[in-house]
Amino acid sequence: VQLVESGGGSVQAGGSLRLSCAASGSTYGSWCMGWFRQAPGKEREGAAAIVIRDGRTYTADAVKGRFTISQDNTKNTVFLQMNNLKPEDSGMYYCAAVGVFPLYVSFSEALGSPFYSYWGQGTQVTVS
Repeated sequence: VQLVESGGGSVQAGGSLRLSCAASGSTYGSWCMGWFRQAPGKEREGAAAIVIRDGRTYTADAVKGRFTISQDNTKNTVFLQMNNLKPEDSGMYYCAAVGVFPLYVSFSEALGSPFYSYWGQGTQVTVS
């Protein structure tokens, strides 16, 4: 399994970015995929997640109404649309994946980093 993130960059407060995570792996359809972020000196936290098979999404309160996770199954790619960015959104953003089908995924599992088996290298987001 390989996860490759892209789309990070520097933006002013109030701006938008769209992150992409391209995934390789024959069992993509059975995955739950999440976006996590980590600021310097802070713990990694979940932002949003999506169950590939049924499209169920989970969004952290800190980003609800501003961030949207979506998928393009024709390209094995998951996106994180980030609007109205704030300086506190700055950090390294990671894509993660775990095989879940046919299990139900709880909110705490979906946004908890220990749940995930595979991780990308991350993409930097800086909001000033």
